[in-house]
Parts: sequence; C-alpha cells; structure tokens
Amino acid sequence: MTTLKQLPALVVLERIPVPVLAIGHDGSVLFTNTAFAEMVGYEQDEVLALRFEELFHHQTEVSDSLLSVVQALANEVVELAHKDGSVVRALMSKSAGMRADDRFALAAFQDLTEDLWEEER
Repeated sequence: MTTLKQLPALVVLERIPVPVLAIGHDGSVLFTNTAFAEMVGYEQDEVLALRFEELFHHQTEVSDSLLSVVQALANEVVELAHKDGSVVRALMSKSAGMRADDRFALAAFQDLTEDLWEEER
C-alpha cells in the first residue's frame, strides 16, 4: 500500500493498459497514455498537440461548455478520428474529474470498432 500511495497519478495512468485521455476546458489535450495514442494511430506527443474537435467526430454541438459536452458523451459510443482518416468507435467512460470546479475531463475508452464492424455485417 505504501508503494501505491507514493506513485504519481501520471505514472499510474500511463501504466494502465486502458486508453485514457484528459481534455481541458478549452479543448486542449492535457494528457494521453500510450494505449490511447496507439488506439488512434498517433504518437503521444502528436495527440498532445491536438484539440478536442480534431479527435472527436462531433455527435453533439459544442455550444455549451466543452466539459459539459464531454460529460454528455460519458458512457456513450463516441467516434474518434484515427490518424489514417478512419473512424475509431469507442465506449467512453464517465469523467474521473467530477467536481464542479474541475477544469478538465479525464476519461477511459474501450475500443469497439472491430466488434461494431462485425455486428453491422
């Protein structure tokens, strides 16, 4: 338990094999782990240079605050833009940043692209 308490959050997020992404209130990508970058075909530093609207194929209008849009997509299948131009369909979790004063959304993703493609055949 002592070791776990001493691990920085970013180290833990990087080590988990589940794709994770943090988006700031202004649409900037604050954090991505290797698993998320690989899912969308980018290097981590390339994902960090992107913005929300470059990663997500919009399913809702961004007329409200961006964080409320991200929260509205929680537990939904979202469409992400792969570097090669294809669409990655993934189940997006509820944000780990849930306090009213949080200025970011941190979500995990489950790639469903292949499963949904097979289902549609």
